[in-house]
Amino acid sequence: MTVKAPTPPFTYKTACEKVRLAEDAWNSRDPIRVSQVYSLDTRWRNRAEFVFGREAVVSFLQRKWQRELDYRLIKELWAFDNNRIAVRFAYEWHDDSGNWYRSYGNENWEFNEQGLMINRHACINDCPIKPEERTFHWPLGRRPDDHPELSSFGF
Repeated sequence: MTVKAPTPPFTYKTACEKVRLAEDAWNSRDPIRVSQVYSLDTRWRNRAEFVFGREAVVSFLQRKWQRELDYRLIKELWAFDNNRIAVRFAYEWHDDSGNWYRSYGNENWEFNEQGLMINRHACINDCPIKPEERTFHWPLGRRPDDHPELSSFGF
């Protein structure tokens, strides 16, 4: 049986850890790595798209990162209780024409006893930005520990 620590019930510390682990995985832009934290029968709502199952998550993420280039994400804990975590996030990316965007959103997560996510509900808005308005400039991959967190940007 696969276990993805930390597992519920969450404390403030373990909820923050779960959020940072998720941010790190998504910043890898590796659909297989990201999918390993979801249950085999996970259920998603991402914007207007509904995704069912870990294999569908991989396909979804492959499509996402073919379109959202140079993706950099920051997630932040919003609330938690027992086996649920709410986060807010922002990420910056550009399309294949060089147009930059900052996407803002909220996610509600629900986990099983093994710490695998069984439900993910995401609401996301894309805001066009000019290249000089970008704020996430670290090298692609994991956000450095000394980089400001989301709240420090006032988003």
